[in-house]
Amino acid sequence: MAAKSLTYQYKTANIVTKIIVINAAIFLIVRLAAFFMNLKPIELTRWFALPENISDFITQPWSILTYAFIHHGFFHVFFNMYMLYWFGRIVLNLFNAKRFLTVYLLGAISGGVFYMLAYNVFPVFANSNGILYGASAGVTAIMIFIATFTPNTEVMIIKWRVKLWQIGLTLFLLDLVRISISENAGGLLSHVGGAIFGYFYAIQMAKGNDIGKWFENIMDWVEGLFLPKKKKPFKKVHRTKSAAPRAKSSAKDVSAHQKKVDAILDKIGKSGYDSLTKAEKDFLFKAGKQD
Repeated sequence: MAAKSLTYQYKTANIVTKIIVINAAIFLIVRLAAFFMNLKPIELTRWFALPENISDFITQPWSILTYAFIHHGFFHVFFNMYMLYWFGRIVLNLFNAKRFLTVYLLGAISGGVFYMLAYNVFPVFANSNGILYGASAGVTAIMIFIATFTPNTEVMIIKWRVKLWQIGLTLFLLDLVRISISENAGGLLSHVGGAIFGYFYAIQMAKGNDIGKWFENIMDWVEGLFLPKKKKPFKKVHRTKSAAPRAKSSAKDVSAHQKKVDAILDKIGKSGYDSLTKAEKDFLFKAGKQD
């Protein structure tokens, strides 16, 4: 019964919680497996971590994504998941699960690409031979995305009200400063790559351009591979004269609905999420669930 209850809770949880559970489960499995096999965790996960050498990457291309689900230290996974939970909730207040997943996964991929490019372009890394792992790039993409899309939204930190753009900018600048003095330059470079993607995505969305739509289509296609195909019985459809006017009316309703959503998003961009009325928040939440 307990197992069924946990399974049900996982299935009904939001996408942020599911990502956190997946990362925590992988971390625990790797640590336990390494202990019982008398190996170091890095020895078990090397083929899933992202190498900096492009020739090595060619032999394990899946690592551009799998690296983001590997953590080798408790505080590493804890702080990444804490930040993901904190900023992920805000994203889900405005967007659906698919949009969140698109920003998160493409942010991780962008961070990985930026990491490999930096290590193969800049002379300072010429003698390095490292690997990258951790969800930081994806988490940073989520953070910068929402801080850019709704910069004036305020949150409470201890007893101070701070705007999202202030948090995002501060953390981004800290990463830049620490690159030259940290032993984790590769991880910090991936943060920068994720941040650039999150910022660019939000800017384009504000202009009405969804640059992640192609990725959402891929996710839909992959999801369709695992869904059972239902055979629908053939039904003869009779056209009626009233069909055309109804379709026209439906299109008007959709247009009015979208205009209301756009108006609310514009209000968030100018005054922050907290400026919305309860009715506007409820409307936006329901609209996100319908997407």
